Amino acid sequence: MSRSDRDPSSRKTQQKPRRSPLWYPEDTEPSHRQWLQFVWIALAIVLLFHYLDAADRQVQVELSYSEFLEAVDEGHVESVTLRGQSVEGAFSDAGRDARDGDEVETFETTRPDVEGERLLERLEANGVRMAAEPVDPPWWQRVLLGALPWILILGLLFWFWNRMQQRMMSQGGPFSMGKSQARQITSEQSHVRLADVAGSENAKQEILEVVECLKDPARFQSLGAKIPRGILMMGPPGTGKTLMAKAVAGEAEVPFFSISGSEFIEMFVGVGASRVRDLFKQAKEQAPAVIFIDELDSIGRTRGAGMGGGHDEREQTLNQILAEMDGFEAEESVVVLAATNRPDVLDSALLRPGRFDRKVTLENPHREARRDILRVHTREMPLADDADLERLAEITIGFSGADLANLANEAALQAGRNEQETVDWACFSAARDRILLGEAKDVGLSERERHIVAYHESGHALLAYLLPNADPLEKVTVLPRGRALGVTAQVPDEERYNQSESYLRDRITVMFGGRLAESIVFGEVSSGAENDLEQATKLARRMVARWGMSERIGPVMFAQSQEHVFLGKEMAQAREHSEAMAGLVDEEIHRLLTELEAHGRELLETHRADLDALAAALEKQETLEARAIRELFDGQASASS
Repeated sequence: MSRSDRDPSSRKTQQKPRRSPLWYPEDTEPSHRQWLQFVWIALAIVLLFHYLDAADRQVQVELSYSEFLEAVDEGHVESVTLRGQSVEGAFSDAGRDARDGDEVETFETTRPDVEGERLLERLEANGVRMAAEPVDPPWWQRVLLGALPWILILGLLFWFWNRMQQRMMSQGGPFSMGKSQARQITSEQSHVRLADVAGSENAKQEILEVVECLKDPARFQSLGAKIPRGILMMGPPGTGKTLMAKAVAGEAEVPFFSISGSEFIEMFVGVGASRVRDLFKQAKEQAPAVIFIDELDSIGRTRGAGMGGGHDEREQTLNQILAEMDGFEAEESVVVLAATNRPDVLDSALLRPGRFDRKVTLENPHREARRDILRVHTREMPLADDADLERLAEITIGFSGADLANLANEAALQAGRNEQETVDWACFSAARDRILLGEAKDVGLSERERHIVAYHESGHALLAYLLPNADPLEKVTVLPRGRALGVTAQVPDEERYNQSESYLRDRITVMFGGRLAESIVFGEVSSGAENDLEQATKLARRMVARWGMSERIGPVMFAQSQEHVFLGKEMAQAREHSEAMAGLVDEEIHRLLTELEAHGRELLETHRADLDALAAALEKQETLEARAIRELFDGQASASS
């Protein structure tokens, strides 16, 4: 076997030639063949009408004009019909006898123009019956007039049937229900390249290696390596899984088939499996090729999931995918890319080696990656000199790639609303606040409500400033944004992949700041602290029951059930701890929250002057940045000393 036979990249797609009728050229397109067939049918109709028209005519003889006059004078003409210059007539009995038994009964001749009146007198004198008719059109005109309505009807029926056939065989037609809905994308059609995907260097390296395997499979096969069957890209929404697949379509010089998992599912059982077979058949015929299945969890969930069993159509589709990925021959270079943000619900048979050999995890980008992503999305924007992308990357911790793209677009829109020629830092800051804090609302608050909101946000801000392990304070505003009447923004000064107990305790204390400030100043609390209490309670429960941050409970985890019925998990699970232990967990949660609230109250009462000064400044200026807050507190400290 030669190398060209082993190398799939050197093989061309072999298609069986279609047999065509004798009157069709071999390379004629199907639509041209159909129209050529219609022309043949129309021509046959015309010839048929011509034959019928000729058959209706009696056998005639052509006479010269002089012979015609002699026959008239001898009484051999019984009747004539005048049609312009043409004269048609019938022989009398004597005329037929004079022609020696010839069966010809009619004749035809052409008269000269000068013989009009003289001919009429001669015919009348010999007792010939005369008739006059208008001149008949040529035979082809008569045939066309007779056949044209039938040709039009036939053409209309042919066009209607052709359209119906195309619709039934096209995407979505009943005859194509079992056909694959995948879209084949070439490198020319995809304008995204791996250079446009910033931040996911490890994932890019994994994908690039597979692309190299597809471009030159012989180099790896000569070393005994096998091309990976599948690559599963996992990660939260917006981290660039689909963008990575588009980049592969742009980089790979092989056929690329893209389809969403939901496009396999129909109301009829077996349609999804049929589409899977057709998709893999197309990919194998054009191997080496790449298949990309987006949202794999829509068809790849655990079989038998859900109350009362699973979904037959979805499970049959999944079974067919498993069979197709196992059925790849050694020389078939077909790689399956799949993306999902729910790897925990996928069937274990999908994740085993031999199907999805590699699993690539895409996380939210770190600081340098965010800077690179921002550069990609702002490279066509006219940036002002104060637009610091490095600083913008620092204050966008937790943003995904999609969030950063949205941030750049919102900044450009903000510059357009302000009728600016460049996008400056103020536009980026406003866009970040719009995404992170919500859109500013024009809500008319009363003076008392505004006074309460100012103290509420001041309580959060003051504790964030005083506690050593809390996230640094960025800004405070009493302008309503989103669903909040005021916002206190904190931005971590570094990436946090692990949270210490001291950090979590200070974080809960800051959450109590608004409620404590209201209680200290007004002697009562309002409903504005509902979300603060909810988040603080959830965090305290994780600390006590999941992370072992309680001396009384010890290093034990009492996880609450996180399973969902619709994912096929159990509706009810046996509790792994006693009622007494559950009560002890609740007591520890209550003790932790009460202790942290008391600590926060003590700090606010000690720094009551700073609390009042910050609230007064907020009521006056509405928004304070971190620098202004530090200057305010430094001034208070100097005045008190």
